[in-house]
Amino acid sequence: MSRIGNSPIELPKGVEVKVNGDTVEVKGLKGSLSQTITEPITVSVDDGTVTVARVNDERSSRALHGLTRALINNMVVGVSEGYSKELTAVGVGYRAALKGKQLELQVGFSHPVSIDAPEGISFEVPEPTRIIVSGIDKQLVGQMAADIRAVRPPEPYKGKGIRYVDEHVRRKAGKAGVTG
Repeated sequence: MSRIGNSPIELPKGVEVKVNGDTVEVKGLKGSLSQTITEPITVSVDDGTVTVARVNDERSSRALHGLTRALINNMVVGVSEGYSKELTAVGVGYRAALKGKQLELQVGFSHPVSIDAPEGISFEVPEPTRIIVSGIDKQLVGQMAADIRAVRPPEPYKGKGIRYVDEHVRRKAGKAGVTG
């Protein structure tokens, strides 16, 4: 019994969902997204709600039921509100700057690292040490934030690196005084 898959998706004002065969298209104020739905899952739209149903109770169908509902819900939230992830650069001389649509990071390398914004993603740098990645596609926003963090992940001794704002970095003690 899928608790996630059985719950209907309420459509906010200004969001429109169309089902064309095996493709679900969601249009809203911020843009439009589409997702391909696999065989045993059916999607129906009835006066302001979207329901996802499965044909049988096989293991793969049950797994796809909740997944499909979550993906459609993420698209609805994305086109109506959008998603954003916030990162911070911690370290002496670590900073970010926006050059057009490119994000330029100076994080302790001999050269700055440039990251291009793909279609549908925008970067903001309100302070030199804060980076905000925003867009309508939840998966793409999370992937871009992870790619930026991967340039210089936080290290456990001094905590220097790029991290999410709500991320806690476990610190290690480092070298202790050795007697001998």
